[in-house]
Amino acid sequence: MAPVNQQYIKSELLPCLGAADRHIRSTVGTIISVVVQLEGVLGWPELLQALVNCLDSNDINLMEGAMDALSKICEDIPQVLDSDVSGLAERPISILLPRLYKFFQSPHASLRKLSLGSVNQYIMLMPTALYVSVEQYLQGLFVLAHDPASEVRKLVCAAFVQLIEVRTSFLEPHLRNVVEYMLQVNKDTDEEVALEACEFWSAYCDAQLPLGNLREFLPRLVPVLLSNMVYADDDESIVDAEEDGSLPDRDQDLKPRFHSSRFHGSDNAEDDDDDIVNVWNLRKCSAAALDILSNVFGDEILPTLMPIVQVNLSNTDDTTWKDREAAVLALGAIAEGCIHGLYPHLSEIVTFLIPLLDDKFPLIRSISCWTLSRFSKFIVQGIGHQKGYEQFDKVLMGLLRRILDPNKRVQEAACSAFATLEEEAADKLAPRLEIILQHLMCAFGKYQRRNLRIVYDAIGTLADAVGEELNQPNYLDILMPPLIAKWQQLSNSDKDIFPLLECFTSVAQALGTGFSQFAEPVFQRCISIIQTQELAKVDSVSAGVQYDKEFVVCCLDLLSGLAEGLGSGIESLVSHSKLRDLLLQCCMDYASDVRQSAFALLGDLAKVCPVHLQPRLSEFLDVAVKQLSTPNLRDTLSVANNACWAIGELAVKVRQEIAPVVLTVISCLVPILQHAKELNKSLIENSAITLGRVAWVCPEIVAPHMEHFMEPWCSALSMIRDDVEKEDAFRGLCAMVKVNPSGALGSLVFMCKAIASWHEIRSEDLHNDVSQVLHGYKQMLINGVWDQCMSALEPPVKDKLSKYLV
Repeated sequence: MAPVNQQYIKSELLPCLGAADRHIRSTVGTIISVVVQLEGVLGWPELLQALVNCLDSNDINLMEGAMDALSKICEDIPQVLDSDVSGLAERPISILLPRLYKFFQSPHASLRKLSLGSVNQYIMLMPTALYVSVEQYLQGLFVLAHDPASEVRKLVCAAFVQLIEVRTSFLEPHLRNVVEYMLQVNKDTDEEVALEACEFWSAYCDAQLPLGNLREFLPRLVPVLLSNMVYADDDESIVDAEEDGSLPDRDQDLKPRFHSSRFHGSDNAEDDDDDIVNVWNLRKCSAAALDILSNVFGDEILPTLMPIVQVNLSNTDDTTWKDREAAVLALGAIAEGCIHGLYPHLSEIVTFLIPLLDDKFPLIRSISCWTLSRFSKFIVQGIGHQKGYEQFDKVLMGLLRRILDPNKRVQEAACSAFATLEEEAADKLAPRLEIILQHLMCAFGKYQRRNLRIVYDAIGTLADAVGEELNQPNYLDILMPPLIAKWQQLSNSDKDIFPLLECFTSVAQALGTGFSQFAEPVFQRCISIIQTQELAKVDSVSAGVQYDKEFVVCCLDLLSGLAEGLGSGIESLVSHSKLRDLLLQCCMDYASDVRQSAFALLGDLAKVCPVHLQPRLSEFLDVAVKQLSTPNLRDTLSVANNACWAIGELAVKVRQEIAPVVLTVISCLVPILQHAKELNKSLIENSAITLGRVAWVCPEIVAPHMEHFMEPWCSALSMIRDDVEKEDAFRGLCAMVKVNPSGALGSLVFMCKAIASWHEIRSEDLHNDVSQVLHGYKQMLINGVWDQCMSALEPPVKDKLSKYLV
């Protein structure tokens, strides 16, 4: 926009700050905030003085207009007011703050709300002006604490929550009064104020303040949380709960779903929120607070909590169902934190909950599913004895009944709870597989679109849990026909295919070669979908679909599942396809999650059919190595992790053919190992293993550089659990020592610790090689040097090495 036009707009805006119409003032405030975002305060020298004049005017329209603009600037770009401005003796925030404090006492609720909201935006930034006047700010908060306007009280609570999170020391002298206040406001008649207050308890526990300050309030706090966990009469869940399971879902009922790319390593566990309520409200926040309090104070909360829970559970008339439901929710919330105190009574608790799965009220049925799932570990542990097995079976059958509930909300809760039980029970589900599959496939036939996704998840989790137990003709006859029918029914551009692809991935891995009979159409369709999406990326009209990378990621992951399940049986499918070229394209994709899944598939194919990667091997290696040397490594750790793992898998298969990139690989891996503390565990483990594998196949190239990486490498090796990959890495260690024994002399203590990290080397050849290495150094280091090295080791390490007779 031409500067002359900009100037005209600015000059017209300022007089409108005090417009009589509130909507005009609000629009002006929004435009001013956008202009300041673009140009800063410097780009509009008249603005600050105009705002100050309005604030000082005593005209309500001018004061409100200026405050509206200011509050939007503080919310969108607070830092702009805490910057030096040429021509001003102090920063804008220092000029404005005293005026904002003054408005805390304004007779106009709108000004009290806007001024407090504006100051709250600076708690995180904590400019000097606020830091030096914090006592005045706190006194202002105490004055506003009992403001008649609920929006102001809500902002007071928000301020205390933020302060306890990031500026605890400011509140410490007033902590007792603040806790007392938050306890009172947690019962506020305005639910939004109570919700804001309720956030305080979790924030307090996270702030690691002395627990004694909160402990004495527990007998009053716990009952407040419990009463806030009762459904409000107008809660939308009560209305939704009556929805008939046979009614089709509307598009707006379907939450967006996100597939998480395949990851090779030890610490990519997603943090599942296992609550079944998705709208954040006072009930859910209170349950979360109770969960956190139970984890912090443990069984100390039980004497206050359990009598209320028992009373509420014993009221069985229809009018008190909401109290009963909240009591069941409370038991689920404390299931983790109070497990020791509950343990002697768990069998009774579970026995009590089982009949509630058949309660007449759908929300009691659904919450009972969730709470039982929270006790899954205990329920599964009891399988070993008769009574425990009977209880496990009752829970299992109860959840399966609820999976076929006519109510959508109960279906969702039952499927999620069952998936949790499956993960815990794993192969112990095998004797009940037939009846489980019958129920799941019956649900598959009757569920609407939204809950169908959860059935897919339950089927996938079942496959992961029982593994090859699933590979029996009678089970496959129940499981596969409905899945294949759905597979044929969905088009290549239908997003409902995502959860089905994920489900097939788990099934393919579980069935292993048993999946062969279904593999070809699944494989071909994945290739076809990836091809279509690659075309859509450059020409969506020709492709007939809009590009969506999630189709590519899901298909790559399913192909990985096929490679893992079929093993070398996938070779004939790969050889007659364009997978190699498509995969190379995906390894170079701009989207990190596509690359992450592509490198996972590269590693899986390297294990089972490396010959089909051979024609483009050098390109695959080059692009994989590039992922390890990117300056933004921290932003793409999962990609680097999978690329690193794939290089190692390729190395052990193609052996000497990896020679051209060996030094580049080493030069990328060594810095990763040297910064082990700052990077994730899995990348460090994979880097250590890949370095060892590369050293094993090309020791003469790697060994001359040993002294540069032996110490961090051996430290990383000593953290890896015993498995085949660790064996490969140690073969590399032994091969290098043979080529360059002096290269490890400076790191001998670290090497000994790495060797001692084995519980047992199962490979006889490797055990002998490691023994030979140790004896070689013992002979080499004469005149007491070897003994000196041994004396530097901790006793447990020496004990472990004694089996090698050194």
